[in-house]
Amino acid sequence: MSSSTTMAARPAPAEPAAAPAPGALEGRTEPPRKGTRLALLDGLRLLAAIGVILYHYTAWHHGYWGVEPAKAAWPYLSRVSVFGNMGVQLFFVISGFVILLSAYGKRPAQFIGSRVGRLFPAYWVAVLATGVLIFFIWPSMGERLSFADWAVNLTMMQTGFHVPHVDGVYWTLWVEMRFYGLVLVLMMLGWVTRKRILAFAAIWPMFGLLAPVIPSNFVRQALIPEHAALFAGGMCLFLIYRFGHTPLRWAVLGLNVVQAAWLTGKTGSSEAMDLVGYAIPPQVYWGIVVGIFALIAVLVLTPLRRVDLPGLALAGALTYPIYLLHEIWGWWIIDQLSGHLPRPVILAITMAVAGIAAYLVYRFIEQTIGRRLGKAVTSAVDAVVSLREPASAFAARARAAEDSRKPTSRVLPHNQGGITRGL
Repeated sequence: MSSSTTMAARPAPAEPAAAPAPGALEGRTEPPRKGTRLALLDGLRLLAAIGVILYHYTAWHHGYWGVEPAKAAWPYLSRVSVFGNMGVQLFFVISGFVILLSAYGKRPAQFIGSRVGRLFPAYWVAVLATGVLIFFIWPSMGERLSFADWAVNLTMMQTGFHVPHVDGVYWTLWVEMRFYGLVLVLMMLGWVTRKRILAFAAIWPMFGLLAPVIPSNFVRQALIPEHAALFAGGMCLFLIYRFGHTPLRWAVLGLNVVQAAWLTGKTGSSEAMDLVGYAIPPQVYWGIVVGIFALIAVLVLTPLRRVDLPGLALAGALTYPIYLLHEIWGWWIIDQLSGHLPRPVILAITMAVAGIAAYLVYRFIEQTIGRRLGKAVTSAVDAVVSLREPASAFAARARAAEDSRKPTSRVLPHNQGGITRGL
């Protein structure tokens, strides 16, 4: 799993291995009805984000601790934090699960509005804040970027324009955006039903394996070949959770788990060597991916789905902004404090600052601007594209068809988030 990173940093590798989620990154969700919130997923998302943070701070090679590479400063911790980039795989599986909550029974305009309202406000703050750092405070970090690049990054489409990221962690958002686009197409075609979603989850990752021989770059990008099986596996878990167990659903899930494990083993092993310097067999990553799917299945398909503890909702809320803000600002804090304080103290301070910044963004940006923006975009799309009547008719038909066949009523909150609140 690779992406364009920011700019020449000390030592300035070209691409970071990981950053999520998201999608399962996004954090905050709308308040669900009592007993319907999968609260443990919120806590799991934050744990995944912490894993990514530790990976970037203590394993991924850089020289901000005063020694190079970073693993030299953390010879023991780095042997564990080297696996922190697998938080991204976890984010993508959760996104595949929860994004259908935002699509099922809704108009395309509502889906677009909810995605824009949840993704962009925190992202804009992160892009602007990081740009201030790399252009005006720490210019050596941003020497390969222009102000025009900074502006393009505000669109979240910089990869499509072949523009470098202001912060390397943003590469996962481009992956999530493409997945959202596929789900939107399914909605507009009227295919957000249990049978068609299952067929899509079976066929899409298989087509992704053909990406190397597909001449069209647009098609290759749309297929998301490196990560399709992670999203599709999450979609299968949603179908099992929402509509019950069937051999076919479990078979399609199993196929996606195998493909996701195989692809992750190929990339994870090479990135561990290239970006950290550890030789880790692919089989280790196979086990991690299987464990990710198994863990999420346990949390959503067993009585644990009803567990709710104080603070889990806030944990989910902080996931997306802390993911967006932690990397470059964290490196700067580490660079400024190294040599003045013990390394464990510096690490604790840096992570605390990232957490406080994330809370401020959640409290004063996402809780206010995000909700208003989502409603405004929904209204604008309804007005401009004239989706209201046909989409409403489809939504009613889809709900009626599904409700007539579902064995039990285990209603999910439509707005439950994913790493992205489905990030």
